[in-house]
Amino acid sequence: MFDISTLKFDENGLIPAVVVDFYTREVLTLAYMNKESLEITMAEGRTCFWSRSRKKLWRKGEESGNVQHVCAIKADCDGDALTVVVKKDGPACHLGTESCFNDVIYTADGGDFTVEGLAELLQGRKDNPKEGSYTTYLFEKGIDKILKKVGEESTEVIIAGKANDKAETIYEIADLMYHVMVLMTEMGISTKEVIAEQSSRHIIDHKVKQEKMTK
Repeated sequence: MFDISTLKFDENGLIPAVVVDFYTREVLTLAYMNKESLEITMAEGRTCFWSRSRKKLWRKGEESGNVQHVCAIKADCDGDALTVVVKKDGPACHLGTESCFNDVIYTADGGDFTVEGLAELLQGRKDNPKEGSYTTYLFEKGIDKILKKVGEESTEVIIAGKANDKAETIYEIADLMYHVMVLMTEMGISTKEVIAEQSSRHIIDHKVKQEKMTK
């Protein structure tokens, strides 16, 4: 068990806690903990913070129901900051948004790309088709066309990998990733569901899983 007395709380007895989404790794909020709230968080498995404005402990979701279930807590190298990885039951922000960090003040080229962002863009094209859009074209053609493209792009990745061409392999993996996500959108599969499946495999014996799959 980690000895929290080794952490460096500030002059007010607080330590910043960056809350991160388990599935998307998106930063959800920045809050503060004192020794008691950290102990409560570890004991209950849900986030508990110290409210600097109200000068009291508060468990996230105690009023809204948007509880954050803790998966992991990590301290930085200096022991003066924490990251708290959570699975959340609802929006993290009191304003009703998924994250408190929504206002982009600067973005370098490609710097704001996320898998979740791509998923949202693809869902937008499916819900609101745009003339001349390749994505719209794929959705209009349907599942057979999408599957055909996934197969083609998989082959391209294999060819590039076999040639040991790193740049080309990266390019083809990006193409494959896009088409797989189009397939996911078409089938109503979320990135969270895929990540949850990956996570579950850490606690399933591999041979047992193989036996189940071959029945």
